[in-house]
Amino acid sequence: MRTLGILGGMSWESTQHLYALINRGVAARLGGLHSAQLVLHSVDFAPIAALQSAGDWAGAARVLGEAAAGLRRAGAQALLIATNTMHRVAAEVEQAAGLPVLHIVDATGEALRAAGVSRAGLLATRFTMEQGFYRERMRERFGIDVIVPDEAGRTEVHRLIYEELCRGRFEPASREALRAQVAALAARGAQGAILGCTELGLLLPAGADAALPLFDSTELQARAAVGWMLG
Repeated sequence: MRTLGILGGMSWESTQHLYALINRGVAARLGGLHSAQLVLHSVDFAPIAALQSAGDWAGAARVLGEAAAGLRRAGAQALLIATNTMHRVAAEVEQAAGLPVLHIVDATGEALRAAGVSRAGLLATRFTMEQGFYRERMRERFGIDVIVPDEAGRTEVHRLIYEELCRGRFEPASREALRAQVAALAARGAQGAILGCTELGLLLPAGADAALPLFDSTELQARAAVGWMLG
């Protein structure tokens, strides 16, 4: 088994879920008492969130790059960034650590392509929905067009991520609001909805009742991680 490094804590609510998914995946493949061979650096999310809000992506990249370099020294052979938004600086993290990042867009794109989806709706933080790093990689590598909610929808999804899900609040009203955003994306021609924030699957899991098939980036990232670790 290869050793995987995880940059987590953004937020810890989704990082603990990812950790469990990876360990369960390894156990399912190997049986017995097997579990995942991981090293984890869980950052304090508040300073990272402040850098995001300030648009200081270079500063955020430095913080994660230093943590990633530490994971390499601890024995990691590749990295997961346990958040969609911080894939904004995936290339800088790879360079700082000298290790490959198992990119969350690639794990998601493979699943969308296998399902025959060519136009997908994206629900995520405002940064992920509005900046080009996610949509461009999805289009260039997988030929999949990505659409996002309207301004009001983007504001609401971003709010519920930072003010509720990252703080461990999972409200029924917010679940229905998320379903409404999926329905709006379906009305605009989306064939599937990407849960493109690692907390969203905690509120509306893949397989839940919704207007579109749901693709949970956390589950897909965990699946890719297990595949890489076990070869």
